[in-house]
Amino acid sequence: MEPERLEFFRNLLHERLDEILGEADKTRNDMTGTLAPFPDPTDRASLETDRNFTLRIRDRERRLITKIREALERIDAGTYGYCELCGNEINEKRLIARPVTTMCIACKSSQEALERAKGQ
Repeated sequence: MEPERLEFFRNLLHERLDEILGEADKTRNDMTGTLAPFPDPTDRASLETDRNFTLRIRDRERRLITKIREALERIDAGTYGYCELCGNEINEKRLIARPVTTMCIACKSSQEALERAKGQ
């Protein structure tokens, strides 16, 4: 992949990482603030449901942070943009849609088909 395209993806990954970390800080600040007592149990339950939902999202983002850092390492190592299974170059449109991907669309489709077959 050309150096300017690698730089584009490096910036894209850094922007996404900064966005996720900013949201995590916001969530941490929101959840460590003082809570007013809720006299109505329904209101309290609603708050707890919202918090649990937010924490599930942050957990998914935590896993995405790991994938972003691994993608940045692949850029540094010169292996970014190549399928880890077949070694072919990953289509740039796929990388734009999912910059942390490690497989070309053909290999990923095959993997998903195998997973579906095992699940049946």
